[in-house]
Amino acid sequence: MDAGKPEYVAGELEAYAHWFAVPEPSANGRFLALTFFAECGEAARIARDTVSVFLSDIVTGEVVYDARLAVSELVGNVVNHVVPDRSRSRDGRSRRIDVTFKLYPKWFFVGVKDEDSTPPLLPMGDALSPELVGEFTDALLPDSGRGLMITQRIASAVWWTPEEGGGKTVWCRFDLVGDKRRQ
Repeated sequence: MDAGKPEYVAGELEAYAHWFAVPEPSANGRFLALTFFAECGEAARIARDTVSVFLSDIVTGEVVYDARLAVSELVGNVVNHVVPDRSRSRDGRSRRIDVTFKLYPKWFFVGVKDEDSTPPLLPMGDALSPELVGEFTDALLPDSGRGLMITQRIASAVWWTPEEGGGKTVWCRFDLVGDKRRQ
């Protein structure tokens, strides 16, 4: 991947433009939005299983496994770490998780929306230097950010967007054609 090449930039812009729109079924696109509650205890499993069903007969292999892992990590982050904004929290109210799937012939987008406006800590670079690998590797692992780090490694792109009225959505994109990591 050479980010300086015009083909790469054109591909990224094309994917970015599709991220804004809802896919049209007539153009072999699919769209699905789900709402879970963090307290249900099965949200990550249901989201993983939904990815499999949503992609069945269209996308196969590694992309399905990677997408299942990514959605599980993103939903798990909401379940384990999100504290709703003061304006969105109420005593006894469950924490809402909205999951969006957008499938185009070239891309699969996953968005996980929560009620916390705090930006996610998207990891930069490698968590561990090769010189540090040894007897105490587990002690050197970061306390948080592993799910997002995994998602960054398996997805073609990961980013987040703030939501109007509070909250945020963490997005990831899987390139279904032309991704050098998948060939």
